[in-house]
Amino acid sequence: MSRKNKTVIRLIVLIAAMLLINLLATTIHGRFDLTREKRYSLSAPTKQLLRNLEEPVHIDVFLTGSELPAVVRKFQNAIGEFLRESKEYGKNKLQYNFVNPYENKDTAMIRALEDSLNNFYGLTGIFLNAPDEIGDDINMKRLIHGAVVKYGDKTVGIDLLKGAKSFGTEPEQLAELYNNVEASIEYKFASAIQKITAEKKPIVAYALGHSEEWGYNADDAVRTLSNEYDTDTINIKAVDFIPPQINAIVIAKPRQSFSDEDKLKIDQYIMNGGNVFLMMDNMYAEFDSLYQSQGFIAFDRGLNLEDLLFNYGVRINQSLLQDMECDKLPQVSGEGQQRRLVDWPFFPVLNGTDHPISKNLDGIRTLFPTTMDTVEAAGIKKTVLLRSSNNSRIINAPAKIDFEYLQIAPDQSLFRSKEIPVAVLLEGSFRSLYTGRVPAAVAGEMKSRNQPFKSNSEKGKLIVVSDGDIALNQYSPTMGALPMGMNLFTRYTFANKDFFINCLEYLVNPTDILQTRSKEYTLRLLDRRKVSEEKATWQSINILFPLLIVILCGITYQQLRKRKYAHL
Repeated sequence: MSRKNKTVIRLIVLIAAMLLINLLATTIHGRFDLTREKRYSLSAPTKQLLRNLEEPVHIDVFLTGSELPAVVRKFQNAIGEFLRESKEYGKNKLQYNFVNPYENKDTAMIRALEDSLNNFYGLTGIFLNAPDEIGDDINMKRLIHGAVVKYGDKTVGIDLLKGAKSFGTEPEQLAELYNNVEASIEYKFASAIQKITAEKKPIVAYALGHSEEWGYNADDAVRTLSNEYDTDTINIKAVDFIPPQINAIVIAKPRQSFSDEDKLKIDQYIMNGGNVFLMMDNMYAEFDSLYQSQGFIAFDRGLNLEDLLFNYGVRINQSLLQDMECDKLPQVSGEGQQRRLVDWPFFPVLNGTDHPISKNLDGIRTLFPTTMDTVEAAGIKKTVLLRSSNNSRIINAPAKIDFEYLQIAPDQSLFRSKEIPVAVLLEGSFRSLYTGRVPAAVAGEMKSRNQPFKSNSEKGKLIVVSDGDIALNQYSPTMGALPMGMNLFTRYTFANKDFFINCLEYLVNPTDILQTRSKEYTLRLLDRRKVSEEKATWQSINILFPLLIVILCGITYQQLRKRKYAHL
């Protein structure tokens, strides 16, 4: 075969190979995620959710625009990366678009769009003044850190900054904030898609019968339950048993004692696989009493739940928690009755842990929380969800609480306790408190209702919070019921609602979407001093090194050609 024919054949083979490679590239996609934290990989529950989409899901992302600060551009790129990866699994059932709400120059139209996003989806624009480098001009940008997900005739908003722990406005602090928010991208989008595409909502019951909180102070909690789940109330005293079809019951700040009959109903509900979210004040300590009587004595409320909880693995103590990291309270003093906001150690602001329920959340405000401990319980895994700071203090009952604490600065040397639990998750195979204690007549009656007594559960979950006010809201005469976690006086909103929703999601959602909140991205910041000092050196390397590689390759190629054809 002549050299010319060989050349033609090689050319044809090369073209055919290139066509084949391009054809395979259009049908087969893949990439390797070499990051240690798997930053660019989706979790198994999210992949399954996207593969099972039956109808198209459309996502409008509003975080876009020109001349964005570097930290925002990085975050925007991360959202784009996530959506592109999601489309690989959702195919044509997932569509997304980046929309700039401030592209239109008509102020009235912009204001109308902002009002619509705020009223229907809870999305608001915020001003961000973040210079890319120290010394750069500060450029004020109004941005909406959110998205809207549409599925059929249903829509839901995603607030990407909601519940995120704020670190400050310095460049490094903003980088830390956006790094944590970036780690929650998958959870927020996947959770929204799962809720909007679910055919049936989980059933959550709000318990009554023991003077649980009801009315305007529980307004946000009840509204949240109604929006997120198939919700109803249940009077534990009045019913014969708690139906196992209920996925979870919420018991918020009971004030009356639980009888053995009531506790047996809760016990058997858990034995049949039910989930309970209990928020309780073990001691009497009320915010209203502080102002009405200028102080009070905190004492045991007598709820009679100690034995039930101890059997499951947790003990609520007869002691109040104080913390130097706390919320503020107004103090009225002086002849002019001037009011000033001062720290109130009885209102600790708690920190989350590494569990997906509370990880990377902003502070959680509590009112007069009591302390708690975990105890031995076979088959039960105990996980702390909320805890105090490293500067806390325990006040044993009976404890006098009045405004004397506001008159002088607290002695910081007394606040030496660390990481005291206030919320604990219990999960596993629970053992009934009433094993061997149920009378034959009661056992027979339970069996006749097709609800025979069970001494052990298969798997259940119980979240216990030693503060009954954590999911309640305050009331303003001018604004009405405030959002959960908002301080009536400072108007600052803590992450109580996010904690409340995350707890319920963990209890009732079987898809493990919440586990994606456990992602943790390592923030690798540049040393600004080194960047300034070694800028010229690295610029030279980045320019000259590629040129040297090209020159070296050229010289090597020429030498090989000379050696190959030297004897022809």
